[in-house]
Amino acid sequence: MSIYEFTARTIDGEIQSLSIYRGNVLLIVNVASHCGLTPQYGDLESLYRRYRERGLVVLGFPSNQFEQEPDDEATIKAFCTRNYAVTFPLFAKIAVNGPDTHPLFAYLKQQQPGLSPDGEIKWNFTKFLVDRNGRVVSRFAPADTVGAIEREVVKLL
Repeated sequence: MSIYEFTARTIDGEIQSLSIYRGNVLLIVNVASHCGLTPQYGDLESLYRRYRERGLVVLGFPSNQFEQEPDDEATIKAFCTRNYAVTFPLFAKIAVNGPDTHPLFAYLKQQQPGLSPDGEIKWNFTKFLVDRNGRVVSRFAPADTVGAIEREVVKLL
């Protein structure tokens, strides 16, 4: 199994295969608009703009798992565009834990379980770094800033 075998619904409602990102370095993040960490959207966008020409793609997956993303996709998209000028790909809301966990996040957690024995995501803005071959190489905690993980991103580029 590889990251490229998964599909997800975009924020605009279209089913998209992750295979379109083959050959890129991916930073996959569960995001939320009503969270104390929401300003990370701006940092993620800055990182994306700095390195997208070198092959970095940030993928944002809104989740209401922690009751911090109650809005619908259109509202989320407008919020991200208006407040943080987000241009990186955003996807439809998903579950990152529990019985309805999106298959992509089940895979990410299996590959990089973090400090939790069951791999559960503890909060918004957990970040998974995927190399150009589709291997999940690192997991970063919500409080890990983009600045703190940038070195790892650059090594893969």
